[in-house]
Parts: sequence; structure tokens; C-alpha cells
Amino acid sequence: MRSRQRMFAAVMRLLLKCLRLGRRRRFKLVRQVEQLWHYGHLCLRSLLYNSFTNGDVVLDSLFEPVYWLVDHVTRWFGVVFVALVIGLTSSIVAIVYICLLPLILQTYTPAWICWHLAYGHWNLVMIVFHYYMAITTSPGHPPQAKNDLTGVSICRKCIAPKPARTHHCSICNRCVLKMDHHCPWLNNCVGHYNHRYFFSFCLFMTMGCIYCSISGWDMFRDAYAAIEKMKLLDKERLQVAANQTYYQTPPPTFSFRQRAFHKSVVYLWVLCSSVALALGALTLWHAALITRGETSIERHINRKERQRLQKKGKVFRNPYSYGSWDNWKVFLGVDVPRHWLTRVLLPSRHPPYGTGLSWDLPPCVTEQRAPLLAI
Repeated sequence: MRSRQRMFAAVMRLLLKCLRLGRRRRFKLVRQVEQLWHYGHLCLRSLLYNSFTNGDVVLDSLFEPVYWLVDHVTRWFGVVFVALVIGLTSSIVAIVYICLLPLILQTYTPAWICWHLAYGHWNLVMIVFHYYMAITTSPGHPPQAKNDLTGVSICRKCIAPKPARTHHCSICNRCVLKMDHHCPWLNNCVGHYNHRYFFSFCLFMTMGCIYCSISGWDMFRDAYAAIEKMKLLDKERLQVAANQTYYQTPPPTFSFRQRAFHKSVVYLWVLCSSVALALGALTLWHAALITRGETSIERHINRKERQRLQKKGKVFRNPYSYGSWDNWKVFLGVDVPRHWLTRVLLPSRHPPYGTGLSWDLPPCVTEQRAPLLAI
């Protein structure tokens, strides 16, 4: 009996010892897992930690695939957009020469004929010249070597000197001097050397579209009424054919040339009016930026800086603005009064002030200010 009790007690002690050992091993395994988890979390935070990280940085990181897709699509479709501009403009010019010009020569007085011929061809020459210069002129790029450039920073993307007012274009994959934006309709960046060509093209294209819309308003109303009459006559002709009333006189028909003429006039007026509204708004926007001495990118930067200084009770002054009138003179390259004719109202290939690397006071500025520093 005693031997059985001793054997039972020994088995129980062995069982308790095994349970105690298993519990220790289980606790040790849990502690190892917790240590690995904390270590991995610490490694991840040390690799991704950035004191400048905020909600905007996280949002930009999430939208980075979208930005990449837009950049590459814009780069490939730039040629398509340029071809579209050339094709639409050529179609309007062809309609004017084939359909409207003979009508003008037959019905208008000699004074109005001279006005339309002079203004229309001058506007066309200015549009073609500035568009060609805008798409073929390089906007300007900073040198890869630092050389003697002072007050420059380093671009984080191309690891090269980045002078003042220079920004990196993700589509061109290069830094652009005084970058305004990348225009897909030019398949080129708008920067220091072609900014004037871009704005002049927008201005003269808007003027040309407004001219066509106003001049062709009466023709558009007549053509639209004729098209509505065509639809009505076609409907009557179908009804006559369905009823098989051969004794009735069939309604008159419009010839192919008449149909093409009326539809071309409607197409011209609708396209010119639409472009005048859209491009006119863009032109006014850039005119306001030029008046303030800013680019599209600098407008957002200056607005944030203005808000930051306003909270501190300070006033922000754009260091690249010389006053409204002088800003336009600097932008257009007007040194003397005759330049308004030779450089603004006539095609001109004169370069802008400066090299885009430093921003000294232009000679045409009337109000002398302190020298500008690259910031």
C-alpha cells in the first residue's frame, strides 16, 4: 500500500515538474516574440523617421503613382497636342480662305475689305510666329557644374545647382530657369527664354478667336438657320417617301457645297468662341501674374510666405517685382518707346533680360531698389 502511495507521489511530482518546465518555456517564447516585435518596430521607425514628415508628405507619397502616370502620359501626348493645335488652327484658316473670304470680297465695302485683310493676316502671322518660337525655344536650364554661381541650392532630384526661381520639371526631368509650368500644348516647358512667346501666343490666339466670333456672328446665325431648315426638309422627304405620295412635289434639296459651307461656318464660330473663352481666361490669369512679377509656381510659394509672415505681423514683398508697369516692360523687353512697335506689335526674337541665373536690376526699371538676392 505504501509502495503504491510512494509511486503515485513520484508520478505527481514528475508531472508538476514537467508542467512547471513547459510554463517557463512558454513564457520564454512569448518574451522572445515580444522582443523581436519591438526590435522590428524600432528598425522600421529608424528607417522611415523624418522630422519634416506631415500630412502633405504622406499624401504626396500616396499620389506618387498618379503623378508618375500623368508625367509619362503628358510626355507622350505632347506631340499629339501640338498636332491638334496645328490641325485645328489650319482648319479655321482654310475655312476663312475658302468660305468666308470670297463672301467678304463680294459684299463688303473696300474700307472693310482692307481692314479684314490687314488685321486678319497680321494676327495670323503673330500667332504662327509666337507658337513656333514657343515650341522650339528652350526654356533655359542651369549649368551642371557649380562654377561661380552664388546663392544657389542643390536640386534634390537631379543633384545639380539650382539658382533662384529655378524649379525641377518632372516631365522633362530637368531643372528649368524661371519655370512657370509645363505646357502639353507646346510639348515644352514655359521658362525664362520662352515665357514671352507663350504669353504672346495666348494673347494673339485669343484676339484672333474673338475677331472670328464677332465677325462671323451674322453668318453663324444664317448658317444655323439653314441647317435647321435642312433637317426639317430631310424629315419631310422621309415622310413623303414613307407615304408613297408620288403626286406631291418633293421638297427642295441643298447641294453638298451648301451643306458644307453652312456646317463649316457653324464649326468655325463654335470652335473660336470656345477657345476664346478658355484661352482668354488663361491669358488673363497670366497677365495678372506678370503684373505682380510672379510665375505660376511662385504664386503658390509667395502666398504661403505671405500668410506665414502675416501671422508674425510682417509684410511680404516679392523681391522680383518692380511695380506693375515696370514688370510689363521687363517681361516684354521694352527699353525705349519704339520697342512697343518693333518688339510687341511685330514679330521679334529679342532675348529676355538676364541669363536666368542671377536677377540684377534691369536698366528699364525706373524705380531703383536694393539689389535682389537669390533666395
